[in-house]
Amino acid sequence: MKKFASVLLSGLLLASCGGNQARAKRPEAPVEPKEYTYSVRAVHPHLQTSYTQGLQYAGGRLWEGTGQHGQSVVQTIDLETGRAELFARLPHEEFGEGITLLGDKLYQLTWQSNKAYVYDLKTGKKIKEFRYPGEGWGLTTDGEKLYMSDGTPNIYTVDPATFKREKRTTVTYKGMAINFLNELEWIDGKLWANVYTTDQIVIIDPATGVVEGVVDLAGILPEEEITPATDVLNGIAYDAAGKRIFVTGKNWSKLFEIEITEK
Repeated sequence: MKKFASVLLSGLLLASCGGNQARAKRPEAPVEPKEYTYSVRAVHPHLQTSYTQGLQYAGGRLWEGTGQHGQSVVQTIDLETGRAELFARLPHEEFGEGITLLGDKLYQLTWQSNKAYVYDLKTGKKIKEFRYPGEGWGLTTDGEKLYMSDGTPNIYTVDPATFKREKRTTVTYKGMAINFLNELEWIDGKLWANVYTTDQIVIIDPATGVVEGVVDLAGILPEEEITPATDVLNGIAYDAAGKRIFVTGKNWSKLFEIEITEK
């Protein structure tokens, strides 16, 4: 049976730094990130056919963007049943990535098509299309600006009106740059990011890029739920009103509401 990758963040850092990845400039006293574990508060069904790329809780609903060519959609999810309602579909040749909602619009990235789509939340109609360099991975918002990842250690602050990059922040863990920053979520003034191929989420100071915490979600998907199609952990959503954190993965059968505690 295939198991999804569960590389530790420390191992990923060593692999990255051993290749062509340049070392970030070390601060005089690198921050020692807090380490968190988790408890599961609730378990909800999730469509195993959904290759989760973006996740957000807004307007009392869970929104999900999925990937894969010919299968990339934006949909809303009923937490109790896991039932999905189609909102928008990408062209067959495009691979969907991160999504976020801001105001009356929904923004969606594509992986290698260099395109961002903007939809009207009420109608689902595409109202704008932007171009950007490089790949698109994760996307979130602080309520004013957008924050975008591209698989590198960089997170870009983006103007939602023009999709122009206003700032580039390099994310560092103990003074070293982290590769593979994936799905993003804004939680209580911090950026949370899945680290692709790992079971870990990093909590980032958006002003400095410094990783202040690491959430280890190893083992959250039970062994009996893992199938040959099961892929990596990916997807973070936050219900600000209810203080609920949701996580899932690509082609996972479950969506988990978690609470984190410091180790």
